Amino acid sequence: MATVAGVAVEGGHWIGGERVSSPATFEDVSPIDGQVIAEIARGGAEEADAAVRAAEAAFPAWSRTSREERARLLHAVADGVEKRLEQLAIVETTDNGALLRSHLRGVMPRVAHNFRFFADRLLELGHEDFDTRGHRNHVSWDPAGVCALITPWNAPLMLATWKIAPALAAGNTVVLKPAEWTPLTASLLADITAEAGLPAGVFNVVQGYGEEVGAALVAHPGVRRISFTGSVPTARHISAAAAAHLTPLSLELGGKSPLVVFADADLDLAVDLAVEQYDNAGQVCLAGTRLLVEESIAEEFTARFAARAGALTQGDPRDLATDIGPNIHPEHFARIDGFVRRALDAGATAVVGGGPNTDLGGLYYRPTLFTGVAADSEIVNEEVFGPVLTLQTFRTEEQAVEMANSTRFGLSATLVTGSEERAARVTERLVAGTVWVNCFFVRDLKAPFGGSRQSGVGREGGDWSFDFYCDLKNTVTAPWAK
Repeated sequence: MATVAGVAVEGGHWIGGERVSSPATFEDVSPIDGQVIAEIARGGAEEADAAVRAAEAAFPAWSRTSREERARLLHAVADGVEKRLEQLAIVETTDNGALLRSHLRGVMPRVAHNFRFFADRLLELGHEDFDTRGHRNHVSWDPAGVCALITPWNAPLMLATWKIAPALAAGNTVVLKPAEWTPLTASLLADITAEAGLPAGVFNVVQGYGEEVGAALVAHPGVRRISFTGSVPTARHISAAAAAHLTPLSLELGGKSPLVVFADADLDLAVDLAVEQYDNAGQVCLAGTRLLVEESIAEEFTARFAARAGALTQGDPRDLATDIGPNIHPEHFARIDGFVRRALDAGATAVVGGGPNTDLGGLYYRPTLFTGVAADSEIVNEEVFGPVLTLQTFRTEEQAVEMANSTRFGLSATLVTGSEERAARVTERLVAGTVWVNCFFVRDLKAPFGGSRQSGVGREGGDWSFDFYCDLKNTVTAPWAK
């Protein structure tokens, strides 16, 4: 048991409705000040197997539980999240360094909404029966079984519950493996599910490193679905493990998304949207890190952007006035700095930032914007996942589309223009799972979410989540004799 920002947090696994320890532990360190905040159980194959077996044992009863009762319990979990919203917010801020104000105002309310949305959607789920030569076709969504959910560190609880809620609503049981850099709110969620009355074994949490407990989990023959959010290299390992049992996968991976600004755009809006890409210290998979700006307005855009970015307040994320907090971990911080140093060595110009914030020290990296970058350069083509943007210019609409699509990724794209006709033409040609026009990060749970190319496999959200977490069945019945 640890006390984090005044909140008691268990460091053990949650398996079969009980806290379980492991012989080994690892330290959970806050990125805010580098202090150890908790000792966490370091699971492996034994813990993964125990969690899957607990989930398997709970599956028959849970899968047969009525939709109405499952929905009621998910709403009870949402109630528990809302009751402990401030605690969840401060613990997650301490654990991953994201802004407390964001957790309070948006992230944790969204966690509760994830449960409520899929609880309500479950009760609406259905397909009209249809006729084939007098035979009745009836489509049903059957629970698949044990779902292994592996989630990232940049928005730990929100992104975990985006998967947990539909998996449970569908009648599946869950084993969650949270990121080892941010394990705490997953542990708190286990407490909340127990208090809400979720039966033992329906929701389980195994803590530890990906290459140990995570690898054992995705290779387990008892797992019927795997959903993963993270990097392309890790996704390749998971895919190889899943192939042995033909376990269906949902993968939401990296991005190198474009933010395209045409000369007819509202320039103030365009600058605001571009600066917003520094959200969460640049640790957002959907961020439009490649600014593509029409040449005729590039100079004015760059000047306005530099002024706006220079006014951002960087510091302790627990201060509600802070705009940018620290990056997550020394290893990741060094990776970001390596990208920046290599870009500078290659001749790029840092018109904003260009290095660590030496005034703050620690894991605080200055918001950075590069110009003078080559189209084939590393900084333009590789995901940095930090507060680092590039700016390139284009002259024609055709060139803008070509540049936007010149990446192996395809997670999202943002378009800023004053022309409705141009927006329609360009969005039709952009390769991306989500396209925003004159806005950013507006997401509805009813919409499909996922990536194209190497940004992912499959879609979740709305009924697409149920399609993934269920085995769809069509029952064809001949006419009954009168």
